[in-house]
Amino acid sequence: MSLKSSNKTDVNTTELVISIDAATFEEAVEKEYQRQKKNIQIKGFRKGKVTRKLAEREFGEGAFYEGAINSLLGPEIDAAVKETGLVLVDRPNVEVNSIDKENGVEIKAVCVTKPEIEISDYMGIKAPKEVKKITDEDIEKQIDIIRKKNARIVSVDDRAAQMDDEVVIDFEGFFGDEAFEGGKGEDHPLRLGSGQFIPGFEDQIVGHNIGDEFDVNVTFPEDYQMSDYAGKAATFKCKLKSISYEELPEINDDLVKDATEFETVAEYKDDIKTKLEEAAVGQADSGFENAVMNALIEKVDAPIPNCMFEQRIDALMRSFEQQLQQQGMDIKLYFQYTGMDMDSFRETYRDRAVSEVKLRLALEKIADLENIEVSEEEINNGLADLAAANNIDVETIKRFIPVEDYVTDLRVQKAIELVKENAVVDNSVAEEKAE
Repeated sequence: MSLKSSNKTDVNTTELVISIDAATFEEAVEKEYQRQKKNIQIKGFRKGKVTRKLAEREFGEGAFYEGAINSLLGPEIDAAVKETGLVLVDRPNVEVNSIDKENGVEIKAVCVTKPEIEISDYMGIKAPKEVKKITDEDIEKQIDIIRKKNARIVSVDDRAAQMDDEVVIDFEGFFGDEAFEGGKGEDHPLRLGSGQFIPGFEDQIVGHNIGDEFDVNVTFPEDYQMSDYAGKAATFKCKLKSISYEELPEINDDLVKDATEFETVAEYKDDIKTKLEEAAVGQADSGFENAVMNALIEKVDAPIPNCMFEQRIDALMRSFEQQLQQQGMDIKLYFQYTGMDMDSFRETYRDRAVSEVKLRLALEKIADLENIEVSEEEINNGLADLAAANNIDVETIKRFIPVEDYVTDLRVQKAIELVKENAVVDNSVAEEKAE
């Protein structure tokens, strides 16, 4: 391989011209012929017995050129990229400039390169941080959880249904006189006011008694997940079969003893308050970090190849599809329920992808500027932890996660900690943004 030229043709774009000598090309052509030989058949010759010369005379001199060039592209471009020191963020767009037996091959590779990010003022970033003050109301909400867990269900037969009641209904939905798919249910439990059904449905059950048969008239929302139903008026023929309500117990020492590890209500409330305060500090820390990282993202003002955003969207979508599969669903069924298609679904990830790419580039640049390094011990310990968490050995982890990429991840994490440690709490920042 000989790198003839390397020219930056645009922002984040470099054009490489690479020549492959005749001997290397000939060797690749011969290997391609040998690879295809067993399948070559010409009248009068048995399959696999056709010589290369005869095959080229029959099918043309360039019969094996495409396969030969394809076999050379990867190693030749890798060598040229290494020689130039470029960092690519996408597969090069390759064209063949010339090709013949005597002079070999000349190719042009248009490479999209990692953008050069300029980042400054990343030390001392100001961001708001407020720890929520825990109130008696917050504590009571937590106490209500234990009351609900120990609630008693009381059946009702002497009054009409009210909001917050638990009812059991039969129903069947119609568009005009025609029943529609998925609109029928029997012995369906429903808590009135829960919003389980479309708007207006639960309100029309209120006031009915056990045994009543009645119509519920509603209109499906315009943004309903099943697009065929969106915006349509429907009638549900319903029958109310039972009414009950939840009777919450009084909170006292006896309930606390039975349901918790504490002896008194006072002890239990003190514990709740302590845990809520710890959670509030954690939320404040997380919010502060997010604000600092967002401020860092805003400092990135450089042309970034669109392919980097598209690749990040691809990764986020793959992760989402894996989550769907764990729930026994695939992406096609998800689209059917949400009324989305692939293009609209991809767009839902775009803002997040842009932010994540910018943040990653900023942190990698900071790691370079601050000469952040990771030790061999940190790498080995980290890989060992990953291996243990996934119940596999370290060597297997290395096959899934290239060590070089893992080292970059560790450097980025150290850069995050550096920026956080030097950030300054300033609640006036939030006020200025609000204004």
